[in-house]
Amino acid sequence: MAISMRAEQILRPARPSFIVVSLLTGFCLQLLPLGHLAWWPDVLMVVLAFWALHQPQRIGIGVAFMLGLAMDVQGASLLGQHALAYCVLVFVVQAMQNRLLWYQSGWQQAVLLLLPFALTHLCLFVVGAASSRVLPSPWLLLAPLLQALLWVPLRRLLLVPQMSPPSARERRPI
Repeated sequence: MAISMRAEQILRPARPSFIVVSLLTGFCLQLLPLGHLAWWPDVLMVVLAFWALHQPQRIGIGVAFMLGLAMDVQGASLLGQHALAYCVLVFVVQAMQNRLLWYQSGWQQAVLLLLPFALTHLCLFVVGAASSRVLPSPWLLLAPLLQALLWVPLRRLLLVPQMSPPSARERRPI
């Protein structure tokens, strides 16, 4: 059964428990011991961008700051590095909210989200370089592109619980 999103489809409100579980899942995926891979996409960043776009009244800069501090403590990085980057991400995504939601296609949104993802990684790059005086790997530039590619399936996955089943009129063949 294929799930398709139509422009006229109305989404149900997201359950707060689903939002929390998805953010915790993104955080746990960042905890996986994969070594130091600079190009690895930040799944938590993509999930945070999704909820900042679709539920701005629930997920804002405060939540981004707290998740960023948790990432800083977990990664033993400069305290506030991820917090600043995640706050920039949420701010830019919410500033672009009308433009992003105008496009129904996940690919079109992914192209527009390249800018916030790149700005977020630029913040991480600048703060990391200033604090350690060592330039991060140039492979870091690949992460925003991979996050934009990850946006499409993750967006579809996170929208599934909010989609209402088709009405009887839509199911009836013409």
